Formats: sequence, structure tokens, C-alpha cells
Amino acid sequence: MDVIVPDRHSARIVVLRHGLTEWAAAGRHTGRTDVPLTADGERQARAVRARIDALELHDPTTLCSPRDRAVRTAAFAGLNARVWDELAEWDYGQYEGLTTSEIRARVPHWTVWTHPCPGGEDAEAVEARADVVLDVAEAHLPDRDVILIGHGHFSRALITRWAGLPIVEGRRFAMSPCGITVLGYERGVRQVASHNMS
Repeated sequence: MDVIVPDRHSARIVVLRHGLTEWAAAGRHTGRTDVPLTADGERQARAVRARIDALELHDPTTLCSPRDRAVRTAAFAGLNARVWDELAEWDYGQYEGLTTSEIRARVPHWTVWTHPCPGGEDAEAVEARADVVLDVAEAHLPDRDVILIGHGHFSRALITRWAGLPIVEGRRFAMSPCGITVLGYERGVRQVASHNMS
């Protein structure tokens, strides 16, 4: 349901993906595993602060995934973030650490958006979690902007659900390491104001 924000039409949710890790660079699915940022990932995280500042956010509430790569991204960016478990990456279950090619050798045509992750989360569970995160974030918007620091797939789920699309359409949104997507409104209707800025 679209929420009209009468006093702050510029209210925004900023979705920030963590910086580069070795597993991300290799295309390995990284859910629960704590993989450190690479040196490039640390540089990306330091540089992202200038892009956040350029948005001129209003007294933002900053929430962060509990995974170390997200927490470290917040720290390197100088963002005072509160950890929230709901922002954790998709739980890939038995596919943790595998690449899509490795998974497809077992399950042809597999994608996280269309197939289950045995022992992990399915798309419906991630969709429900994304909706909870967005409801909580949106509740802050009459008073302040919100920054959500997280991961690739779950960030794409947030963007997709903000746009009112079914979770499977997350496949249509890229999210680069330290990419920023801004979610906002136009005349009270949710919109993706800018996407995957890096």
C-alpha cells in the first residue's frame, strides 16, 4: 500500500550494499558466512561516505545487517549504524559458498529468485522479511530519512518490494559492492528514485 508523506515529499530510504569481498568477487553465494572486506572493499566503503553526504539526508536512522562485511562497511564509511538481524543476507542453506554455475551443475536453470535453497530461505520468506524491513523503515520517514546497509540479494529484494513487484523481479535489479539505491516517493507513490549508484 502506498503511503503519502504529506510534510516530507523528499523522504528517502537509502539502500547501501557492503563493500567488495573475495567471495563476492568470485560470485560465491555469501549468506551467513562472515567474509572480510578486501582492500578494495575497504576503499569503497571509505569513499561511499562522500556519496551519502551528497544526498543531504535529514537526520537519518542507520540500520545495518549483523554480518561483519556490512558492519565494517558502516564503520569505514563513518556511519553510526544499529545492527538489525532482519537486514541479513538471504540464507542460502546448502548452497552457501557455491557459485551459480556450481549449483546449476546440480539443478539446471537454478536462480535464487525461482528455486529453493535447501536448508535455507525460499523467495517467499525473503519477500516477507523485506516487507517487514520496509514497513519499519517507512514508519520513520515522516521524521527522518533511513539508511539500510546490507547485501546484494537482500538489497535487491528491498528495491523490488518497494516498487510493488513480486520478489522474482529482483532478478532485474543489479546491486554492486557499495552501490547505493535511493527509494522515495513521487506524489505519494513509492518510486525507485535512483539505482545502483557507485
